[in-house]
Amino acid sequence: MLVSHEVIEHSNIAFGTSGARGLVTDFTPDVCAAFTVSFIETMRFSFTFDTIAFAIDNRPSSKAMAQACTVAAQQLGLQVIYYGVIPTPALANQAMSLSIPSIMVTGSHIPFDRNGLKFYRPDGEISKSDESSIINGQFTFEPLDTLVDLVEDKIAATAYITRYSNLFDTQWLKGKRVGIYQHSSAGRDIYPALFEQLGAEVVLIGRSDTFVPIDTEAVSEADSQKAIEWTEQYQLDALFSTDGDGDRPMLADEHGHWLRGDILCLLCAQALKIDALAIPVSCNTAVELSDSFNFVMRTKIGSPYVIAAFSSLHGIYDSYAGFEANGGFLLGSDISINQQVLTALPTRDAILPVLMALYMSQHSSVSALTANLPMRFTHSDRLTEFAISKSQQIIDYGNKYPNKLLALLGLGDDTLQHFNSVDGLRFTLTSGDVVHLRPSGNAPEFRCYTESHTHEKARELVNHVLPLLADIHVS
Repeated sequence: MLVSHEVIEHSNIAFGTSGARGLVTDFTPDVCAAFTVSFIETMRFSFTFDTIAFAIDNRPSSKAMAQACTVAAQQLGLQVIYYGVIPTPALANQAMSLSIPSIMVTGSHIPFDRNGLKFYRPDGEISKSDESSIINGQFTFEPLDTLVDLVEDKIAATAYITRYSNLFDTQWLKGKRVGIYQHSSAGRDIYPALFEQLGAEVVLIGRSDTFVPIDTEAVSEADSQKAIEWTEQYQLDALFSTDGDGDRPMLADEHGHWLRGDILCLLCAQALKIDALAIPVSCNTAVELSDSFNFVMRTKIGSPYVIAAFSSLHGIYDSYAGFEANGGFLLGSDISINQQVLTALPTRDAILPVLMALYMSQHSSVSALTANLPMRFTHSDRLTEFAISKSQQIIDYGNKYPNKLLALLGLGDDTLQHFNSVDGLRFTLTSGDVVHLRPSGNAPEFRCYTESHTHEKARELVNHVLPLLADIHVS
């Protein structure tokens, strides 16, 4: 017999801001089983269930991992429902409607040689205390020597599309051409049906048979140029895409310019008339400056922290939601749209913010939506294969000597106005510029987020800081 804690402890797999992540080679069948058994037993402390659901993204390694998870669940006497390749929020939506736990096999945007597991309680994403229980659980299971075939159930994909198509009684996208950049997104085969039901002329673009690790917080120059070219070539009113597992959106306007994720979600929250928001510290300050919400709470980066903040908003505000800089929108409370009730879905979702932005722009254009927002612009990028130990050295040094670190980054001529260490190092300068440094929670990467009065300045700051950050030496 194997013990879940011992297997996990020696697996090199760790929880980050969005599930357990690591190299594919480290996600052996027994490691997948250990996480599954520990998750199920943790859920049994609080819930009664006899079934668990699984779904996967399009990574080459995902199906075998789901097969290992299935065997582990069956060892514990559970029935298994396999929903195939679908977006993460589609899995969460269906599993929550059945009040059963679920696991999404996905590495989201990280490279294809890595993968991950996202865990959902019957009532939503797991908490940080759940993560601790999963890691430390002393649960036994038999080593896995065979895998099983998986029989796909299509109902979760259908329910996810119906969730949004039922909100509208007219084809309000009629006359609009919407491009869908499919690449290897987990939702690429179901998104066209939704937009067509709403009346759009859909143009399918860029489908890939190999995995494409798109990061919605750091859109590549290549994808930025593709959006401009495709929008002109196909005469699009908008271009839509997501990251690998379909919980973070990308929306480009009629000129092919991608909207930043937090700006897209700000527009969505305005359209939904949300009372209160919980958002990470990295989001654009246009949220507060827009004066659109009764209350805005800032949290650490990561959906578990946003969801945890919902408990302090519940019972005080009629409606509340959250979102992240990556564009994932989390609906914390039920709301009414067109006299239809949209139930809460407290996990990152890519479809809702895109639909609401398009709904707002149906009589104008996507580019016109931002005209009335405060002129604050953000940009971000990351250093990859950046040693975790070096990241921690920089964070420790910056906490002790923030002004010295600014000088090393060539920013010493601008006086430090405010320093925030809630999550990484966030420097607000007297010029109004913001520079936020943060190691990734689940990959050997170091991110730089910036904010300024123009997009050019925000981009310039990132391009200035990252090369210096790569070569910096602190002690």
